Amino acid sequence: MAGGGTGGHVIPAVAIAREMRDVYGAEVRFVGTARGIETRLVPEAGFPLELIHVGQLANVSLGTRLRTYADLPLGLMRCVGLLRSFKPDVVVGVGGYASGPAMMAAVLLRVPTLAYEANAVPGMVNRVLGKYVSGAAVAYESTAAYFRKAVVTGVPVREAIFAVTPRPVGAAPRLLVTAGSNGARVFNEFMPEIVPALLERIPGLTVVHQSGKSSFEKTLALYEASGADASRWRVASFLEDMPGEYQAADLVLARAGSTVAELAAAGRPSLLVPFPQAADDHQAKNALVLAEAGAAVMLAQGGLTDSALLEELVRLLGDPARMRAMGEKARGLAKPGALRKIGEMVNGLAA
Repeated sequence: MAGGGTGGHVIPAVAIAREMRDVYGAEVRFVGTARGIETRLVPEAGFPLELIHVGQLANVSLGTRLRTYADLPLGLMRCVGLLRSFKPDVVVGVGGYASGPAMMAAVLLRVPTLAYEANAVPGMVNRVLGKYVSGAAVAYESTAAYFRKAVVTGVPVREAIFAVTPRPVGAAPRLLVTAGSNGARVFNEFMPEIVPALLERIPGLTVVHQSGKSSFEKTLALYEASGADASRWRVASFLEDMPGEYQAADLVLARAGSTVAELAAAGRPSLLVPFPQAADDHQAKNALVLAEAGAAVMLAQGGLTDSALLEELVRLLGDPARMRAMGEKARGLAKPGALRKIGEMVNGLAA
């Protein structure tokens, strides 16, 4: 398993790794970088992790890009050595920093490769290597054209998220804010500003806010300084039990990476603010899938104000019937069985 960086890359990768281990008896090893969330999630899941040094290419300064190009041959040689030592039957690339060198090494050594792509538009690594990989598992029909032998599998969402049930009518409302594993500054700064007014205008509302590890202390301090009733909000750096959080939530405020697949699987309505610097604006394209189906409302970050965010949240949270209808439409977009299909693809390449 090659790649990582954010939860959007690592969480599906761990799910695929567990499927291969538990269903097919596979021995699995990860390749990642020291600065990605894989350094915590992969060992916690019980898999060995090899680290390589590789930087970013997309949405970075010229200096960073030049350093990454300079480091790439060393990263590639490190991956060649790892593959020759481990002798894998298949290399699965999930995107992120380490995916490029590992997948390039696998192509050079003629090891079968599977690219996994959760976004409507592939990232740089998958765009470059798409025509050389042995196969691809993609989330959208429109993405298949970038790859050889692509299969539309959907995103491997945990079964526990598919088991989330509709919220009881009349239950006290809950807003779940997921700023992602690396945090979303727009949420971490705007939500503490508007939370007193939001709690006042939506009776009984509680808020759970995932801030990201690096922003936790600052976000928590802003909530504490807001004067909002501390019994009605909770800030966490990372939420371990996402199925439980979706079950308790009436509405989700989120970015639009691989989270959109979880929202569909859970059948939860959402207010999506795509990350504007995402490569090829893929988060906006992901959000449009839900918004055009009536399952989400999308707000552009450019020009977004705290007051505009407050008014949209009040409109949605104040209309339970609309949120239920949006949740049903979200559930209609879910693709159950993605993990099984991806496992079959990996096993087929190994055979």
